Amino acid sequence: MIVVSSCLAGLQVRYDGGHCLRNEITKLVEEGKAITVRPEVLGGLSTPREPAEIIDGNGEDVLDGKAKVVNQSGKDVTDFFINGAYAALEKALEINATMVVLKENSPSCGSLRIYNGNFNGEKMAGMGVTAALLRRNGIKVISDVQFAETLLG
Repeated sequence: MIVVSSCLAGLQVRYDGGHCLRNEITKLVEEGKAITVRPEVLGGLSTPREPAEIIDGNGEDVLDGKAKVVNQSGKDVTDFFINGAYAALEKALEINATMVVLKENSPSCGSLRIYNGNFNGEKMAGMGVTAALLRRNGIKVISDVQFAETLLG
């Protein structure tokens, strides 16, 4: 069993109310080989919501209390992201997930890259809060891009 970002399965839970449908992910969910999670929603944020980015660090830094997640209006939404990360971890542990496939660039789910915290569309190397927590707990985390590449071969 694997865990996948809900938006990759076509669920409209992204900050803008949209999704990032990947048919191969939807198929796994339909076949009962994967379950979906959306950490921000599990953490208590609504859809749609303002975009958020990690300020002064990455997901590891957020978990260590050295950085925070802020929405575009400047409101601190760190606790929602941390609570959502722990809820996603709980689900992954419940099903003994062998892998988690998360949407790249997200302040929650990015596993290789996240937005730089300046709300200017630029990205930087780093993990989101959920990706960092899952990895800290020994769970294999890959991006949707990496997942697609493994399918191609």
